[in-house]
Amino acid sequence: MSQTKVHNLIILDESGSMSSIKSQVIDGFNQTISTIREAQQTFSDQEHTISIISFNGFGIKMLHFCDPVAQVKEIDAKRYAPAASTPLYDAIGFAVSKLKLVASQDEKFHVLVTILTDGEENASTEYSAPAIRQMIGELSESNWTFTYIGTDHDVSKAAADIAVKYCIKFEKNNDGIESMFQEERKVRKSIYRKIFG
Repeated sequence: MSQTKVHNLIILDESGSMSSIKSQVIDGFNQTISTIREAQQTFSDQEHTISIISFNGFGIKMLHFCDPVAQVKEIDAKRYAPAASTPLYDAIGFAVSKLKLVASQDEKFHVLVTILTDGEENASTEYSAPAIRQMIGELSESNWTFTYIGTDHDVSKAAADIAVKYCIKFEKNNDGIESMFQEERKVRKSIYRKIFG
């Protein structure tokens, strides 16, 4: 039985304003990594990879890129240290373009892109909102699923501005963050089941 390649791309805001929820974000995304590991074991027809891209005004970091689930390390305070501004569009453009090249070589694939930010774009130099909107709009018509997760700004509008259909808004406190990650994992599992079906 041929496997479907499932690429899990996480684009994570590492700007200074994320400092106040740093530990919660680390815990939440490590749980998400565990969920992806479980899916790899549950669905024998799926081969999962994980890409984790963090970004701030100092640059874009590839913590992982298309790595097999077994090789992915959990995020910790050394690997995730919020500072500086929010070049959101540049991070999305860089990560999605890079993964698109890899996925195009797969016979059967699905891509789940999760974007987490606590603020609006304020520092990109390479990509604009219209460029990202066109990119996401075109890919969403195929087997790419984008989810925008945000707080401290108009999340629905920010998602719509770049053609992301699914968004999750959360409160910037322990309960709000925990609920958000629970919802994210619920959506993720639902998509895995649909791919399996």
